[in-house]
Amino acid sequence: MRFSTRFLLYTGTFLTAFAASAMYPALAQSRPSGNAFVRDSLDTYIRRGMADWQIPGLAIAIVKDGKVVVSKGYGVREIGGKEPVDENTLFLIASNTKLFTGTAIANLDAQKKLSLSDKVTKHLPDFQLYDPAATQLVTVRDLLSHHLGTKTFQGDFTFWDTDLPRAEIIRRMRLLKPPGQFRQDYGYCNSGFLTAGELIPKATGQSWEQYVEQTLVRPLGMTNTYMLTQGAESRPNVARPYTSNFGSLQRLPYDQVDNLGPAGSMVSCVKDLSHWLMMQLDSGRFEGKQIVPWAVVQRTRTGTTLVSTRKSSWLPMHFQAYGLGVFQADYAGRQIYWHTGGAFGFVTNTCFVPEEKLAITILTNNDNQSFFEALRYQLLDAYLGVPYTNRSAFLLKDARAEQAQQTKQLADMQARVLKRSPLPLPIAAYVGTFTNELYGTVTIRAVETGLRMSFAHHPGLTAQLDYMDGQTFRLRYSNQAFGIFPLTFTITDGKATGFDLKASDFVEYDAYSFTR
Repeated sequence: MRFSTRFLLYTGTFLTAFAASAMYPALAQSRPSGNAFVRDSLDTYIRRGMADWQIPGLAIAIVKDGKVVVSKGYGVREIGGKEPVDENTLFLIASNTKLFTGTAIANLDAQKKLSLSDKVTKHLPDFQLYDPAATQLVTVRDLLSHHLGTKTFQGDFTFWDTDLPRAEIIRRMRLLKPPGQFRQDYGYCNSGFLTAGELIPKATGQSWEQYVEQTLVRPLGMTNTYMLTQGAESRPNVARPYTSNFGSLQRLPYDQVDNLGPAGSMVSCVKDLSHWLMMQLDSGRFEGKQIVPWAVVQRTRTGTTLVSTRKSSWLPMHFQAYGLGVFQADYAGRQIYWHTGGAFGFVTNTCFVPEEKLAITILTNNDNQSFFEALRYQLLDAYLGVPYTNRSAFLLKDARAEQAQQTKQLADMQARVLKRSPLPLPIAAYVGTFTNELYGTVTIRAVETGLRMSFAHHPGLTAQLDYMDGQTFRLRYSNQAFGIFPLTFTITDGKATGFDLKASDFVEYDAYSFTR
């Protein structure tokens, strides 16, 4: 079981899990201005929120009117440690990488080294989507716009934290059967962004990471920003990843997602990200230097895919769209742009409001919380004059109810395991190798504790299978970020012939069918 922060924030429909009914009364108070809130209330609000949501460490930067008015950290990098989070503490920023990729490709478009309207097959002749017609039509812009017809996160269990190289992920996109319509339906697609990023070497002779670093990161003076997750755990002043999905905070391993690099592998800090945001607020300039042309910045903000045209039930927002690596919406009469990032143990955001010369970034190291978004909305409210509602308290009530429900489901499975019911078949009936066309193979072996599953493309990941009843086992991944789920075998002639395998919604929504 796992609450999917990643989906709710990437779709911009955060209310769907926590606030669909929106029946909680607003905590109406006199509203401070943005500057007053930052001066008088920010520290108290953050410390209370970190305690309520079990967040070990948080860093924040706020840019207003051309100046960095806040750039600081709260809490600690590691539970039990004394090293504080500060403005230079590193976090995996995950999908906040996407706007860097979109900007880089928009820059190449402006330089006429490739075109956003180019067919993908012009640069990758063997590229295929599931539908042959879509394969012939798909453009570079389509890859960056999340409207290929795929479901949000479709394929990510196969791609996330796996050893599949970039070229193989791109090849397997032809196996993603889309439930939606090409160029019509929104579906957040990491592998599409990867494919777009891998066009950069075709146009420049440089890798995605080399080009983005040379063109954007270094000119912005982002000297403490890294393009890849590899080695992140060994860098000085880096936050450790945690989850509170099972109650108390638990340490997680660092994600290794460099195979999805253009979609989400960057590692950074709020001090560096404030430079990026200042560029966004100053028409592509930083410290008087034009980093990219204003036309490039504008191009990234052109809404290509409608995400929602319905009024939010809890925010002053009516529409949401997606550009080239950035969401956009109205908020209290202003146009805002934002993105979030979710990796195991980290959730982060960036946001900018050009009309108000305002930008915010928030980085945290607990992936099972909503405070990092509540804080962003609280700051937007304060600066944009929205009547005060405690956004954190509003979301916390439903979050705790969701946690209680998950705790009960886990307890129910534990009780079924503890009944020690005898297996209905010999243990050998469940042992063997099972295959899914997209993923590949998983193997189940008998061990002293029962059954254990290993995964062809997730190095080091295993899952323990504990018998409950019928043909159903409790599946517990060794990396608990992947979750705990029931797994039921299909039996034919006294032998297990298949099952549906579920992982955390943080990774992918749908189960994978494996057979042999």
